[in-house]
Amino acid sequence: MAYKILIVDDDIELLKMLKNFFEIKRYSVITAENGLDALEKIKFVPDIILLDINMPKIDGLEVCRRIRDKISCPIIFLTAKVDEQDRVNGLLSGGDDYILKPFSLKELEARIIAHLKREERYRSKSKCYFQRELFINYSEKKVEIGNRCLDLTKLEYEIIEFLSMNAGQVFERERIYEKICGYDVEGDSRVVTELIRRIRNKISECTQTDYIETVWGMGYRWKK
Repeated sequence: MAYKILIVDDDIELLKMLKNFFEIKRYSVITAENGLDALEKIKFVPDIILLDINMPKIDGLEVCRRIRDKISCPIIFLTAKVDEQDRVNGLLSGGDDYILKPFSLKELEARIIAHLKREERYRSKSKCYFQRELFINYSEKKVEIGNRCLDLTKLEYEIIEFLSMNAGQVFERERIYEKICGYDVEGDSRVVTELIRRIRNKISECTQTDYIETVWGMGYRWKK
């Protein structure tokens, strides 16, 4: 069965080019020319989304925030911006990756394949993890403390999953960033620091136990 890809961009020529390219690669392609159109096309339940950031009416960041609680598929931002804070904002809004315009179709396809393979690995997992009052269901991507289910973004959950499945090991921020984003790049420590701060705040609302330990000068680890 062909993977379903939603491509959102107000550049009509780029949209046509990407549609033709991925249809040749045997993807099922859905397109949207603006943010409002993208919100409507979510009903087709894509396997992955390519989302332009700079669009009229509703920009890509706002689209991502609105749909993130409805779908869990990977979202790759297409952006001409190179400012670090823009990239940080994109990932914190619920995106999984970004690629700068102009981009290589070969690189874009490689990023898409990497994310789809990671999603398949997640779906194949059936493990659960118990620690004190904490329960992680890896197959359903849920974290519960007591009887409360934590309201986590996709990247927040993936940090918890990665660290808890490697409990006791110390990981640098760059290594964590590489693992949750799924490709080899220089890690963005600002994103990881902010995500872990958010995770800790959400956990602290349910328990006084601190599951993630900061190892100063080295990184973070999940306490055994």
